[in-house]
Amino acid sequence: MIPAAAARRVRLLGLDVDGVLTDNAIFVGEVAGERVEFKRFDIQDGLALGILRKAGVEVALVSGRWSRATELRAQELRITDVIQESSARKVPALGELLARKGIAWDEVAFVGDDLADLPVFRRVGLPIAVANAVLEVREAAAWVTTRPGGHGAVREVIEALLDARGEWQAGVRQYVEERDAG
Repeated sequence: MIPAAAARRVRLLGLDVDGVLTDNAIFVGEVAGERVEFKRFDIQDGLALGILRKAGVEVALVSGRWSRATELRAQELRITDVIQESSARKVPALGELLARKGIAWDEVAFVGDDLADLPVFRRVGLPIAVANAVLEVREAAAWVTTRPGGHGAVREVIEALLDARGEWQAGVRQYVEERDAG
């Protein structure tokens, strides 16, 4: 359970991509002589991200590798803050984003799964690990999901975060009402 005080401080949810928004699988191939990469994303995570943004919490994708599939998913979800740091040095890049937005490290919740996320975990106010994260990440987390990455873990985080703030049910009602207008 995410503590209400920690949840109320969160102004930005940072998400690792591979292993958090995906199940860590990467499909690589060649089409017409061009390299292509496909990833599997959970659709329920995407829906919850929209509810989170409407609640006033910003979202940033922070990946340790570049992928066109990540860019495409971010565009589809209307997430404009996408960091793809091929050296997996996430702290400097995320720090620059936070400085531009005027957000402090302790106002950030970050969801990760592997060793590249540990430096970020040491800085943020609310480090969260997905169920299938490596041991070191689970041990460093303030909270661990019951669902694995790529299989609704991000949805679980958002529900818990907004529920702790007393905002999840209002977000669901607003989502349904917007789709019921006819």
